[in-house]
Amino acid sequence: MEQRYATAPDQIPGMDTAELRRRYLVEDLFVADEVRAVYTHHDRVVLAGIQPVSGPVELPGFPEIRSDHFFEHREAGIVNVGGAGTVAVDATTHKVGKGSCLYVGRGVRDVTFTSADGDEPARFYLFSAPAHTAYPTTLVEAGSGTVRELGDPVTSNRRTLNQYIHENGVRSCQVVMGVTTLHPGSMWNTMPAHTHDRRMEAYLYFDLPDDARVVHIMGEPTQTRHLMVADGQAVISPSWSVHCGFGSASYSFVWAMAGENQSFDDMDGVPIAEMR
Repeated sequence: MEQRYATAPDQIPGMDTAELRRRYLVEDLFVADEVRAVYTHHDRVVLAGIQPVSGPVELPGFPEIRSDHFFEHREAGIVNVGGAGTVAVDATTHKVGKGSCLYVGRGVRDVTFTSADGDEPARFYLFSAPAHTAYPTTLVEAGSGTVRELGDPVTSNRRTLNQYIHENGVRSCQVVMGVTTLHPGSMWNTMPAHTHDRRMEAYLYFDLPDDARVVHIMGEPTQTRHLMVADGQAVISPSWSVHCGFGSASYSFVWAMAGENQSFDDMDGVPIAEMR
């Protein structure tokens, strides 16, 4: 498990491209038969990627979280962004198809990930935050959460947003999670941009061709920077940072948040004309 410490907005002006990528971009999440994890001290969130290829992969209890098992004091949302697969949670096995979301609550002991037979292995993306109580493990299949249609084709940001874990959907202590898919011909996500100073967010981009990139905009609204992001890579977005982007091809992304509250609409919009 890699550890990344929290940063402040006044550090951004002094960072070059390599430093920005080292602190905020998670590049190698999906490696065959491994669990790759990053602990960010922004709201003590853990991001992990699991890609079972030759057999099942078990989620370990990392020493960095000081627990006997991963979910002793934590909860998580898990989205499959690859081929079909299953997640075994203690004695129950869940079929988790591409784009589906599995919430796993505090107190679970054993979690094992497996790819189904097929040409494409599953790729499970896990977003975890500390939890103070236990909610039941719940599966939401792709497209069956709360669906919101946002944006406009005229401004190239027509998109379908699926809310899975949120205050009016699957219950959790902190985690809020969903999947957004851009419509054909649309490139911009999360426009107009915003911040939400009460919680951090992470983006996991997927369904992006190998030769395409998403230009992810981050930083304070008056001091923006950008990251060039490839398929299967994640961005850590602190609470003070805007988070929006545009792609050189169509794409989807998993968005996930943790922090002070679970209100999806608790955000501070930033008109693009005011961004610098």
